[in-house]
Amino acid sequence: MTRYLLVGGGTAGHVNPLLAVADRIRQTEPDAVIVVLGTREGLESRLVPARGYELVTIDRLPFPRRPNRAALRFPKRFRTLVDRVAELIREHRIDVVVGFGGYVSAPAYLAARRTAVPIVIHEANAVPGMANRLGARFTRFVGVAFAGTRLRGARYVGMPLRQELERLDRRGIRPEALAFFGLDERRPVLLVTGGSLGALRINETVNRAAASIIGAGWQLLHIVGERSELRHSELADYRILPYCDRMDLAYAAADLVLARSGSGTVSEVSALGLPAVYVPLPIGNGEQRKNARGVEEAGGAIIVDNAQFTPEWVGDVLVPLLQHPAATAHMAARAETTGVRDGTDRTIALIHDALAQGHT
Repeated sequence: MTRYLLVGGGTAGHVNPLLAVADRIRQTEPDAVIVVLGTREGLESRLVPARGYELVTIDRLPFPRRPNRAALRFPKRFRTLVDRVAELIREHRIDVVVGFGGYVSAPAYLAARRTAVPIVIHEANAVPGMANRLGARFTRFVGVAFAGTRLRGARYVGMPLRQELERLDRRGIRPEALAFFGLDERRPVLLVTGGSLGALRINETVNRAAASIIGAGWQLLHIVGERSELRHSELADYRILPYCDRMDLAYAAADLVLARSGSGTVSEVSALGLPAVYVPLPIGNGEQRKNARGVEEAGGAIIVDNAQFTPEWVGDVLVPLLQHPAATAHMAARAETTGVRDGTDRTIALIHDALAQGHT
């Protein structure tokens, strides 16, 4: 019986691959013990217990970016977190620590090193986070979702995906998907999403340009996010949803995706062989643009800057693309060459390699 400590949280980019790996372990190793380390504030506080896993939390402690009182207190508070995780590892007799990044991962890596427990790392973004850059110094078992990710010892494993996406037969369930969303089977579908909370620039631009998209012969399935005030449209062939808990059906209905380029979205869309237009979130260290760079270079996606994504851009670039089915079909084929459907199994294999060798 193997005892796993899965570490990560805060955002869907950390939590979703963690849960995909946890689910696969539970499916293939029914006697395994799985403990998840996270925070009280992140998505994991809701999603992990809902999936039936034990969640242990520690304080969220951001690394100080400037000299202030928080920076002075940081070393002592960080040592306290490392001590707490080391105690947790001993208490649960953990065999391997698997980290997915986020605030809790750095103390977990140091605690695992102190207790001589193997460390496995999965980095979801093309630009590695600070915690995983630290952890990669202590292990040779490092998996990355994107082939170009620069991280010490990186092995390309792809993104662990939910089982319903791994096995999704888009063509086979397309009629069901179109019926589910009330879409016309005679018209191709542009799926637009900015994530669960939405993306203001994407929502506003698509809403203003909807008539031209529909005029190109397409229909819109627009997931606007729970915070958006958009709720319905007078236009035929324009479906607006505040949230979608059946993304498998949304992908099955889609012929092209327009979205932010978070690591999960890019990985899922590429794995399913869908062409895409990505509008990277214009904050942080540019990781969203880099997440989509590989599929763009392969010819499976177009990247447009947030500031340039306007109704005029839609009219000048997107509408002509929509009017050429051969072009979108070619993009779909190219996108699929960059996608990985078995990222969960590849990550599990990496974990088993670390366990077999018994050291980092």
